[in-house]
Amino acid sequence: MPTLAAVDIGSNSVRLKIARLSRHRLLAIHEDREVTRLGESVFRSGFLSPNAIAYTVKVLRRFHRAAENIGVDSVRVVATSALRDAGNSHAFVEWVRSATGWNLEIISGLEEARLIHLGVISTLRVNASPVLLIDLGGGSCELTISAQGHIRSTISLPLGAVRLTNEFLHHDPPRKSELQQMRGFIAREIERTADRIKRSRPKVVIAISGTAESLAAVCHGLYQTKGGRARAVSHAQMSRIAKLLTRLPLEGRRRLSGVGPRRAEIIVAGAAAYAALLERCQLPGFRTSSLGLRDGLLAQMAAEYDRSTRSGRQIESERWDSILNAVEHYRVDMEHALEVRQSAMRLFSALRPIHGLPQEYAEWLSAAAMLYEVGDYVSRNGRHRHTHYIISHSDILGYTPAQRSIIAAIARYLGKSRPSPNDAAMKILSSADQKWIPKASLLLRLARALNLSRSRAIQDVRIRHRDGEVQFILVTQGRRAADLELWAVEKEKGYFREVFGRELSAAAAP
Repeated sequence: MPTLAAVDIGSNSVRLKIARLSRHRLLAIHEDREVTRLGESVFRSGFLSPNAIAYTVKVLRRFHRAAENIGVDSVRVVATSALRDAGNSHAFVEWVRSATGWNLEIISGLEEARLIHLGVISTLRVNASPVLLIDLGGGSCELTISAQGHIRSTISLPLGAVRLTNEFLHHDPPRKSELQQMRGFIAREIERTADRIKRSRPKVVIAISGTAESLAAVCHGLYQTKGGRARAVSHAQMSRIAKLLTRLPLEGRRRLSGVGPRRAEIIVAGAAAYAALLERCQLPGFRTSSLGLRDGLLAQMAAEYDRSTRSGRQIESERWDSILNAVEHYRVDMEHALEVRQSAMRLFSALRPIHGLPQEYAEWLSAAAMLYEVGDYVSRNGRHRHTHYIISHSDILGYTPAQRSIIAAIARYLGKSRPSPNDAAMKILSSADQKWIPKASLLLRLARALNLSRSRAIQDVRIRHRDGEVQFILVTQGRRAADLELWAVEKEKGYFREVFGRELSAAAAP
């Protein structure tokens, strides 16, 4: 029964949620939140301010003490828009590591959207489809279109409430010219995705952010009758609220129900963005959810412990969708990739007594088998290096940076190069993974060898273990020869002996 913690370092606030995994479900046991405005100076100068860094690290120390007191087994800490944009983000990452021992991940807007989607889909039961998720935070706005639990489209827009406030609103209440400029900017950004959202015809719109919850509370206080839905805001109501907020001074906004003292400073910009989204994307309104990025992080960690959870099944689906999208994008031969993957999985199972790889390496090997040719998209020269870079740095969703590094390393060593602790691809891995990569990579080399001619010459591979020797019997289809595959397998004999300490031989059988 592991206890898990998720920390979300946003542009406006920092959040902690701790949950215990019990009977395939996550049970929340502790939450904390603090507004630190880490991104405020980034949107003005491009750098995190020393004061914001110090304040945020102070809050993270508090979170760290809470996690230690509760006895957390695993912590994942991520940062979003402010850290993506800041020129001194590396210094902040090192400061957090020094103060707490936590390794901070700076995730992309697409990964942020995926994790939010995971948190919602694995927790709520949304029967209607498709669904539009809106997460308008301090620095950015993530929009995700989902159908039957699958992400169909995601986009990240620079429409965070803190970013817009700092960029455009310099008076209280805002001047007409400031509002016009901000609305023009918001409209330009939304036009990038409005047609895509309108074509998807979402039946449910869920807004996930503190700003959305505050707007829903304002709406309920102003317009809802007793017993109405406090979490729902219609298009017309949102338009009226946005106009009302522009006329109120800061103190007037603070007195509104559901708007705290710090939220009041940025809610005008947030309301303008929500009103524009509903107007330009022809949406009837939205309902809010308290779920967010931290819930997606917890769901991801829970799936690593227990794949039978709802989130575990969701992650498997997301990973496979993302791999197929990458195969298509980088123009990989899909049929060949699937055949190599099938061979790799057979080898993983048949050679398990020899390779001894952890079970999770079956998934990393499967992904590497599908993606090992993506480097050809850049150039045939140095294609294995290109493959490593693409897998490591692309938004192949559902995998942590460490997991992508493992997959990339498995796919890296299919040419003349061999894994070495001094290689850049290996240095970033843990000592345990450095030990496993040569074995996993060799399995992929053999899987590729068994499909080298791309002619489906081999119908089956029978693998025999005997007296320190491993024999591959290549069963061919009718008269189709497997000469090229036999040659390719034979070429791996020396490396097989080096890695596994066994002799390798191959023969064909009709």
